[in-house]
Amino acid sequence: MEPPIEAGKPGYARFTFRLRVSSTALTRLLGEWARCRWIWNECTARSKRGHAEGERCGPARLDKMLTEVRNHNAWLGDGSSVPQQQLVRDFGKSRAKALKDIKAGLPMRQRAGMPKYKKKHAADPSLNYTRRGFRIKGGRLHLAGGIVLNVVWSRDLPADPSSVRIHRDGLGHWYASFVVPAEVQSLPETGAVIGIDWGVKETATTTSDAHDLPHAEHGRRAAAGLARYQRMMARRKPAKGKPGSRGYRAAKKLTVKLYKKVARQRQDTGRKWAKSVVRDHDVLAVEDFRPKFLAKSTMARKAADAAISATKRELINMARKHGRDLRLVHPAHTTMDCGRCGARAKHALPLSERIYTCTACGAVSPRDKNSARVMLVRAGLDPAGADRGRPADPPGRQAA
Repeated sequence: MEPPIEAGKPGYARFTFRLRVSSTALTRLLGEWARCRWIWNECTARSKRGHAEGERCGPARLDKMLTEVRNHNAWLGDGSSVPQQQLVRDFGKSRAKALKDIKAGLPMRQRAGMPKYKKKHAADPSLNYTRRGFRIKGGRLHLAGGIVLNVVWSRDLPADPSSVRIHRDGLGHWYASFVVPAEVQSLPETGAVIGIDWGVKETATTTSDAHDLPHAEHGRRAAAGLARYQRMMARRKPAKGKPGSRGYRAAKKLTVKLYKKVARQRQDTGRKWAKSVVRDHDVLAVEDFRPKFLAKSTMARKAADAAISATKRELINMARKHGRDLRLVHPAHTTMDCGRCGARAKHALPLSERIYTCTACGAVSPRDKNSARVMLVRAGLDPAGADRGRPADPPGRQAA
């Protein structure tokens, strides 16, 4: 079992607001992004060249590279150094994570990819500013380089932000995402615990029938409209090397808008479910499931529509926000262990077999319900039951 997430300690939270960008501010933002994109591509090129020649390309070398190119290139020197430095640090983190996964011997499908070139018309702008690179004055956001942005303040910030990320989505809307210290909003204690198992048939199966999360199928309901817009794009696709027509851009915008609507529906469903689970339970034993491998299986479409990662992230954030004890449990062999006695089956259950039968104690239960009870056992908690008790361990029980 992974160590419990210390939800009670103060952390950080993001508050995102829509921006109203004037034509002058838009020109300057795109100019800053052009400089940052050039630096990212230069870091990528030097990293590839260094890897081929056997040279190290660590953070110190990247910082030195940034200083050199700013001193010898007036166009880069005209831009603010804050977003450029943050971009170099982000590149270093991405590269270090990819190298760590390679060194750990992870298979290709589980590795973090090496940083790639950012193409001009394919990458959406994203600029990060630390505290010395921005300030809020008179309700407006002032960025380094004389960029002034109007923020749509839908709510007040609970504290002074430590950083801000300016980004643009696929619809062309600009947003400011502030990072502020988060305060724990305590909830009344309930004395209840819950085990949560992730799946495809049901997004989340728990030890409490009232808190199971069925597959919402937001993507399935939007599939017909999405197919229609994609056919429109295919009919109006421009020739290679030529800009898209007005009709093509309109069809593309409709496609992106529908994608964004589905993403927000999934987030809203996961957030509401997470709030109900956190409100009714003090301790949460959650399967630390990483569904990335499902993307290459026959269940890829349904797994993507289930949005397990997004739902899990909302649950973790909600537990931290309200100071609940959330424990991540390693997912290995959870379908082979018995949630009642802890005995492990000799063979893995095929996906077609949805009922788990223990050969040691004779317990029979739905496969996912049994896995949810296994989460409680591995987290050191009693399985949820009518008597709130746990039977004695059988002889020869294998450790879970």
